[in-house]
Amino acid sequence: MTTVRVLRLLASAALAGALVTTAAGCTPVRGPVTATPPAVTGSASATPSTEPSAPPVAPDPPEQDIELTLLAGGDVLPHGPVNESATGPAGIDYSPLLAGVDPWVAGADLALCHLEAPVAPPGTPAAGYPVFAAPRELVRDLGEQGWDGCSTASNHAADAGYDGIAATLRALDRAGMGHVGTARDRRESLSAQYYELRRDGRTVTVAHLAATYGLNGFTAPRGTWSVDLIDTRRIVRQAKAARAAGADLVVVSLHDGYEYVADTTPHQQDTTRALARSRQVDLVIGHHAHVPQRVTRLRGGPGGDGMWVAHGLGNLLSNQGADCCGTWATAVGLLLVADIVQPPRGPARVTGVRWAATTVDLAAGHRLRGTRDALAHPGSGRLTVADLRERLQIAREAAGDAAKEQRTPPRPTGGPPVVVQRDR
Repeated sequence: MTTVRVLRLLASAALAGALVTTAAGCTPVRGPVTATPPAVTGSASATPSTEPSAPPVAPDPPEQDIELTLLAGGDVLPHGPVNESATGPAGIDYSPLLAGVDPWVAGADLALCHLEAPVAPPGTPAAGYPVFAAPRELVRDLGEQGWDGCSTASNHAADAGYDGIAATLRALDRAGMGHVGTARDRRESLSAQYYELRRDGRTVTVAHLAATYGLNGFTAPRGTWSVDLIDTRRIVRQAKAARAAGADLVVVSLHDGYEYVADTTPHQQDTTRALARSRQVDLVIGHHAHVPQRVTRLRGGPGGDGMWVAHGLGNLLSNQGADCCGTWATAVGLLLVADIVQPPRGPARVTGVRWAATTVDLAAGHRLRGTRDALAHPGSGRLTVADLRERLQIAREAAGDAAKEQRTPPRPTGGPPVVVQRDR
């Protein structure tokens, strides 16, 4: 059993109420290399050696900052019409619907989605609104697109009962994706989802946590541990445990707010401020409102350097629009791009965030588009230039001025992350 594994088990025990004792080791410091001159023999008048001396040893190049990007997307909400658009003669395939943001997902070092609906248990049909059960092909296609993991805590997490929770996490496991926010047993519920990004012989470990405000009147099946509900003190304890287990950064996904309302609620504000004051959380990613909400930086955060919050990223993929919800803002989403820097001798930090606008072209068969890319290629869908400009303006006004727009996809700085299986 590795040291990291032991630390994570101890951290999980701490959340259950056990006392955790950590030990800090010492790293030896490598001193300068010195050469011992050869002994001189014979008389002083002896002829000196004509052999060339060994070339000096070049010093090791200085270590560089590790620079990473984290990408987060809005709600993935598979309404019935979305599932119909993904269904063809060869079966169900969401890839054509998702393809409009392929470069963004591929360009991120770590890409985190939000799967709002559970997967239908084996032997049961898929279902859309109001009680969801997604086809398992949705998870397969998100994984093939390049998403590394998803948060699964939402007001619909218990729609298909415990079997739906288990089916969702099995599907994510099969796709090689991480997950957090729901659990199959109590032990799994105590574990954050860890992602290890290895660069230049070093590793940056990102811990992901998630919670939701409620379950639409359902109760969490088989115990409160099956779905994480928003409890600020518990989230802070989880964040501390994740850092004790080796996490360099802690990211929290919150499913909260009022649907179709761009303004944040007092509960959203109170929760995010408390997380910022705890100085344990580096970044908060918000969902549930189905419209974009503001991106801001709060006082506090690790080291007192501030904590970025994207209160709501809107919808990534859904059937929502003006006809159902009274506003085209429900067809608008934000992709959040967060910059992560780890210096050679200091902690990793989120140094800044930006956003990019997305939209769903409902009339074209629920095609997801990067709004700027769609404007650069007019006529490639059913949305007019005026439509696209209106939706870009919705995104811009909702996001606010604290973070700037990013117009081109990021580029990865290395290979994909290692998805660490949660403890069970």
